[in-house]
Amino acid sequence: MLTFDRDYGELIYKRRFPVPAGVVYFRLVPTTPDEPADQLSKLLSMGDLELEGKFTVVERGRVRQRPLPRAGEG
Repeated sequence: MLTFDRDYGELIYKRRFPVPAGVVYFRLVPTTPDEPADQLSKLLSMGDLELEGKFTVVERGRVRQRPLPRAGEG
């Protein structure tokens, strides 16, 4: 799931909403219409980065990840 919505973290970790296969949260306001696609392309070109099972936060110049909870975890 790709999103600009900062509430997904709360929905997944605190409110225990269903967990998608992976989340990429763009924590930025795009400066151009192409910037999100450019950021995603850079992200996908990082060979050692696994997106499945992770909540990935993309900021300009920084990428952070944390594991998504598994079904039944909390």
